[in-house]
Amino acid sequence: MKNVLELIRVSTEAQAAQNRASIPAQRTVNRRTCAQYGLEIVKSFEISDVSGASVLLAPAMQQLLALMQSPDIHGVVAREFSRLMRPDNFADYALLQAFVDSKTVLYLPEGPLDLTSKTGRLLGTIRAAIAGMERTEILERVWTAKEEKRRRGELAQGKIVLPWGVGYEQGRGFFYKSEAEKVREIFRQFLSGNQSYSQLARLIGVTPRGVHVIMRNPIWTGWRIIDQKRDTSAAGRYVSINGRQADRRKIGRAADEIIRLKVIDQPLVSETDFLTVQKVMDLKEKKHWRSRTDYEHRFTYNGFLTCSECGETIHTALARRDYYACKGRRIDHACNTRYMRREKLEAILDGLFSHCLSTPEFLEGCIDELKRRSENDDSVNRVQRLTSEIASSSQKRDRVIDSFLDGVLSREERDQRLATIDRDIQIAHGMLMQERPSSPLDIGVLTEVLAPLTEWDFWDREQKRSLLAALVPDVRVADYKVESLGLNPTIFSNEDSHRDKDSWQRQA
Repeated sequence: MKNVLELIRVSTEAQAAQNRASIPAQRTVNRRTCAQYGLEIVKSFEISDVSGASVLLAPAMQQLLALMQSPDIHGVVAREFSRLMRPDNFADYALLQAFVDSKTVLYLPEGPLDLTSKTGRLLGTIRAAIAGMERTEILERVWTAKEEKRRRGELAQGKIVLPWGVGYEQGRGFFYKSEAEKVREIFRQFLSGNQSYSQLARLIGVTPRGVHVIMRNPIWTGWRIIDQKRDTSAAGRYVSINGRQADRRKIGRAADEIIRLKVIDQPLVSETDFLTVQKVMDLKEKKHWRSRTDYEHRFTYNGFLTCSECGETIHTALARRDYYACKGRRIDHACNTRYMRREKLEAILDGLFSHCLSTPEFLEGCIDELKRRSENDDSVNRVQRLTSEIASSSQKRDRVIDSFLDGVLSREERDQRLATIDRDIQIAHGMLMQERPSSPLDIGVLTEVLAPLTEWDFWDREQKRSLLAALVPDVRVADYKVESLGLNPTIFSNEDSHRDKDSWQRQA
C-alpha cells in the first residue's frame, strides 16, 4: 500500500453544507481510486469556500504541500484535476512545480498523473489550462445571466446589496421600506438648511459617510442607475485571508454598459429636490478644506498626539487662535485637560525632536529604562507557553479528524469538537500576536537613525510630517507636558516586527 494524501475542495460554503453531497461524493470517488491503485490515505484535507484560483493561499493546502516533502508520501488523490487548481494567472502554476520537486504523483479516477515525466508535464499543463478556462467560462455565464436580470429591472444578487431603506420581492420588484421615510426627512432637513452630515446621520443611525452615500443614490427618485461593475480579470480579485472567497474591485462601466431603469413608480423624493441636493453636496465637497489647494495647513503634529490623561486622540481646534485639544474634553466632555496653544506646544515638541532625540545622553537613558523593563518582562515565557498551547491544540485537532475518518466520531461530534479547538487556537494566536520579546538596542544605531533630527528646526511642515510618518510616533501629552514618546521599532532593526493591526509599540 502506498501512502497518499486526500484533497477535497469546494468553492463555496453552501457546497460544504450538510444538505449538499459534494464533499461526500468526492470522498467516495477518492476511496474508489485508492482501492483501484492500492493506496492508503494517511491524512485528508478538506478545503471549503476557497476558489481554485486562490487555493495556494489556503492553510490546508500549505500543510499538504509541506507533507508532500516527506519521503513517506507517494501521492495525492483527488476527484478531478479542478479540485487541485483552477489557475487564474501563470503564477498559480507554481503548484505543479511543487509536485515535480517532491516527486509526488497525482491520482485521479482516470489514472495517475506523474508530473515529473514528459507526458505528465504536458498533460498537467494542459489540464490546468483547461480548468482555468472552465472557471473563466463559468464566470462569464454567471455574469451574463446576472446582467440580463439587471436590464430587466430585477435584483441579480443577494439582498445585502440593496440600499438602506429599499427592499425587493419577486413579483413585486423594488420598493421603499417603512424606514425610508427617514431618508425623506433627511432630504427635507438638508433643503431647509441643516446640511451637517453628522447630525443627519443620527436620524438613521449610520456614519456621516454613510448618510453621504445614501443621499447620492438616485433610487430615491425611483431610478436605478448602475454605472459600475466588478472587474472579472485576475487583477480585479482581492487577496483574501487564507484564500477564502472575496469580492472583486469595482470599475466604471463604458457608456453603452450603463443601466438606467425606472424601478419604483412613486418616488420618495422628487427629481427637482434630488438634483438640488446633489448640487449643494457638490458645492460642499468642492469648498471643503481638504479639497482646496490654497488651504494653509498650520498644524504639524496633528494625528500623532494622544492625551496622557484619558488616552483619547488630540484634535485641532480653532477658537480665535489655533489650539490642540483633547477629544475627551472637546467632544465627550469627560477630560479636564486644557486647550494647548499650537505655537507653544509645537515649540515644546520641536525641542523634543531636534534636541533630546538626537542627544546620546538622552538616548542612553532611554536604553537603560528599556533594559530595566525587559529584566522584569516575562513575555518570553508567555510566548513559549502560548506556542506550546497552539502546538498541543493542533495535535488534538489532528486526532479528532483521524477519529472521524476511522468512524469513531460522527460529523456532528467532529464539528463540535473542532469548533472548540479552533476557537482555543484562535484565542492563543491572538494573545501570541500581542507578545513580542524586547529586542536589544544599540546606542550607535539609535544615534545614526535619529541623526537627521538635528536639522529639525530648519525643516518646513511637509518635511517634518514626512519623517513623522516614517517614525510613527505616539506622543502622550497633556497640559503642555510630554509624558512619553513611542516610536516604530522597525526603524531600529532589520527584524520582522510586524504585529497585529490593533497593537502598538512600546513607549520609551
